[in-house]
Amino acid sequence: MASVVDLGATPPCESFLAADQLDRPEPTFPLHPRVCTDCWLTQIPPLITPEETFTQYAYFSSYSTSWVEHAGTFVAEAVQRLGLASQGKEAFAVEVASNDGYLLRHMVERGIRCLGIEPSVNVGAVAREAGVPTLTEFLDPAVGSAVRAEHGPADLVVANNVYAHIPDVVGFTKGLRALVADDGWVSIEVQHLLTLIEQNQYDTIYHEHFQYYTVASATRALASGGLALVDVELLPTHGGSVRLWARPAEVAGEPSSRVADVLDQEKAAGLGELSGYTEFSARVAKVRRDLLRFLIEAAERGETVVGYGAPGKGNTLLNHCGIRPDLLPYTVDRNPYKHGRFTPGTRIPILPPEQISADRPDYVLVLPWNLRDELVEQLSFVHEWGGRLVFPVPELSIVEATS
Repeated sequence: MASVVDLGATPPCESFLAADQLDRPEPTFPLHPRVCTDCWLTQIPPLITPEETFTQYAYFSSYSTSWVEHAGTFVAEAVQRLGLASQGKEAFAVEVASNDGYLLRHMVERGIRCLGIEPSVNVGAVAREAGVPTLTEFLDPAVGSAVRAEHGPADLVVANNVYAHIPDVVGFTKGLRALVADDGWVSIEVQHLLTLIEQNQYDTIYHEHFQYYTVASATRALASGGLALVDVELLPTHGGSVRLWARPAEVAGEPSSRVADVLDQEKAAGLGELSGYTEFSARVAKVRRDLLRFLIEAAERGETVVGYGAPGKGNTLLNHCGIRPDLLPYTVDRNPYKHGRFTPGTRIPILPPEQISADRPDYVLVLPWNLRDELVEQLSFVHEWGGRLVFPVPELSIVEATS
């Protein structure tokens, strides 16, 4: 194993604090991804369990307009690609880690039979209230087999932004294989390590993410559970993701030319050897220095900087940079669940979005930088008083709200 970057010790990124927890001890865990020099999978040790993180969860996908739209586009394309609304049969789709039903609601609207498998009790309840059938479970081979026995095999299994969240990759992949029909399809979206490294996206490293995939390492992971990669799409989501299309190995056939193209890109970037990882740590350090310099100089000029968003990635950034309320007095978030709480580790208050208009700050530090296009438009009102937006990744940039 070789070090990729050492981010010190941080709390779990979704462990937002209530006011009565501020005087209590807060556990932290090393955040230090390493790459295996045999299989070239980048990973962190499973120091916290999914049960600790996901039984009650603070993230609700539907609060991102662009993410709901992304899901709707995927469903429309998948229905057409796989013929889910034709062939004279009742199609069945399953989403693993279905969150609040942000994706499957598009299946429901199309009259396609579906089921979500979501471990978070509070989030799954929201999905059921919205009319999306949802089972509260963590996927493993036994759960996959039980769902198949009760509901039948799935023509499509979707696993978006969950494949990196599983300590037992082999068991989870076998669970996917248990769910999917012998001639069915599995679609997985996961952040691409290639863009994470090239674009300095180190704040997407946190304890919920146990693995960081290339297409090459994902191919090996899928094979461990009886699935074979047949196609890949490069996506702009989360700063750069891959959509992996897989099928049971017995029916998969040869992978598309797009798979070979992406594998060539990863090879050219050196991600199958140590040379592709050696400069990352130095570039991460520069992101930290640039952001701290900006915040300190703004404070010395008497200018105000507040945050927008309280995503998991923001908490990696805030903790790594050592940013506290003296430099960032608060951040805001659309999710009411987070209002009145505090960011883990850095103890920055989280307020409703309306606070920005009330205070008219000089700068708004956008923590979910991956939603840049959506948020530049959403925050266009900041220009009314001459305020500007600040994006910390991939490098510090200060832009007008309307640019």
